Amino acid sequence: MQSVSKTISHRIIKEAIRIRRVEEKFLELFSSGKLNGTVHTCVGQEFSAVAFAGQLKKKDFIFSNHRCHGHYIAFTGDIRGLLAELLGKASGVSGGIGSSQHLCNKNFYSNGIQGGIVPVAAGYALGNKLRGDDSIGIVFIGDGTLGEGALYETMNIISKWEIPLLIVCENNLYAQSTPQHINLAGDIVSRATAFGIETFEGDTWDPEFLINKAQGAIDYVRSSKKPGFFLVNTYRLNAHSKGDDDRAKEEVESYRNKDFLNIFSKESADYYNRYLEAINREIDELVDEILLESELPFENYYQHKEIVSDNNWSALESINKRQVELLNKFFRDKIVADDRTVFLGEDILSPYGGAFKVTKELSVLRPERVFSTPISESAITGISNGLALNGFKPLGEIMFGDFMTLAFDQIVNHASKFHHMFNKKINCPVVIRTPMGGRRGYGPTHSQTLDKFLVGIDNVKTVALNTFFDPAIIYESIFCEEHPVLVIENKTDYGKRILSNKHSHFLYERNDDAYPVARVRPAVSDPTITIVAYGGMADEMLSMLEAIFMETDLKPELIVPSLISQLPIDIITESAMATGRLLVIEEGSGYAGIGSELLASVAERVEGPIKMKRIAAYPVPIPAVKSLEHAVLPEKQRIVKEIKEIFG
Repeated sequence: MQSVSKTISHRIIKEAIRIRRVEEKFLELFSSGKLNGTVHTCVGQEFSAVAFAGQLKKKDFIFSNHRCHGHYIAFTGDIRGLLAELLGKASGVSGGIGSSQHLCNKNFYSNGIQGGIVPVAAGYALGNKLRGDDSIGIVFIGDGTLGEGALYETMNIISKWEIPLLIVCENNLYAQSTPQHINLAGDIVSRATAFGIETFEGDTWDPEFLINKAQGAIDYVRSSKKPGFFLVNTYRLNAHSKGDDDRAKEEVESYRNKDFLNIFSKESADYYNRYLEAINREIDELVDEILLESELPFENYYQHKEIVSDNNWSALESINKRQVELLNKFFRDKIVADDRTVFLGEDILSPYGGAFKVTKELSVLRPERVFSTPISESAITGISNGLALNGFKPLGEIMFGDFMTLAFDQIVNHASKFHHMFNKKINCPVVIRTPMGGRRGYGPTHSQTLDKFLVGIDNVKTVALNTFFDPAIIYESIFCEEHPVLVIENKTDYGKRILSNKHSHFLYERNDDAYPVARVRPAVSDPTITIVAYGGMADEMLSMLEAIFMETDLKPELIVPSLISQLPIDIITESAMATGRLLVIEEGSGYAGIGSELLASVAERVEGPIKMKRIAAYPVPIPAVKSLEHAVLPEKQRIVKEIKEIFG
């Protein structure tokens, strides 16, 4: 550690000083009230940023976490954009939207969700591998992230699939305020070794060794095209964020005394102070300029788009093929014709072809584009997100819709956020498919319809397939989307033929929306009740239309939307105003459900009285025993009875 200026280049030392001064400036700006929100500085950890981010090639990429400023500066050199971002200005890296934790520039991405960035980084690296280039990626985590399951799901996959990703774990001994010894069992490096991943180790108190070792790790990942894990032992000299520091002063001081830059500032005081003066002047001038700039106008951030449905109706025709056959044919055609297409999921390889045979033969046609995954829903979704960011059109399959809860972080905090929080620089056209619904006797955790938890996710479309259309029509529109789409495929619909229950007393029509709406109405008279159903419930209602007429004297018009996150309220409202009655049927439980949103939206638009009713599953787990399952879910006898009571 002696004569440090003779053991490491001054260019590297300057870069570390530069990072430190920017971080310290942020704390000054926060204290003076000029910086809003929060800030997580890397003071004490600068040489980790320089060692890794500073030695990558331009075509490489980085995913970082909440403590990302040093990584960003070392990789991009963009101090101005970072300063402007945290000062909330439109010229900032993310237009002032992302602030301290959410940056996107020149193959650099950061997000503050611990663990969640790791599968996204793996997916991005997988995309590069599929293209055959030699670029690699680094994902920075902290020792606190070692508690996150997504990390281990991803380590398993990157090892098995030989994905060229270097995980850099910056071990600063604390997870926010909690000392490592309280939360962490076992050895850090052994975690990676257990997955067969090559490991490396260094620390920020010997930057020359760290930089050389980091270059070796980068070279290993690039040449072997395999993952690596690098443990960087370090210490943050400032609080977790701003001033919330409960660590013992003696402990912090001991690390200040061994800090490389602090030692260098004493050994080479003249040189250090000259450069410090220059970088301070540069930073101060930039801050003075930036403070005069404007913030992003709201209208540049959000533009309201009125949803207007197409009102041209044409005849719907039956197709004598099962839905699953049509799905499989579409996917077989796509995977051959479109190199962007990638499938990921459990048990999707041939000959099995997925739990419901939707992906049958895909792995025979394009084995390099179909990935059978472990039981790792978070990683499936996260890797799909990363592929989507890298220009692919991934279709991640979650075997049962009940398991979407395990993928929720990746949908809510990653896929749905990327476009807006990075000021619309990037898109994430990921597709997540999943079967939902009961009536198969699968019981409480394999029969749920959880659509109401999905439709409210901003910037994500949720589509419910039905048996009124060839699913290829829906999926062609999905393949044109630039943003995330969740697709619900009802389990009982897979085996049904398209529109096989047509009756001569009704007309069957569709409009020309990208996600078309189906309409079934009386052939010779005006309807007297509007019924809305979607997904698997739509076919159930189709089979009941004659019974509803015979038993209630009401003539039903059935409206079936495909896109359930943006309902065709104008079509539904027009019909309900004409009939004076509106019934919504949903297979999930009713409270705070899609039916609630639909009826509220219609009520906001109408002036005259309309009788309204929701019918949904009862709010209990769906039983496996057939009689109880039948009773819990909306069924014919109950629906007819409630129509009589409310609308009779």
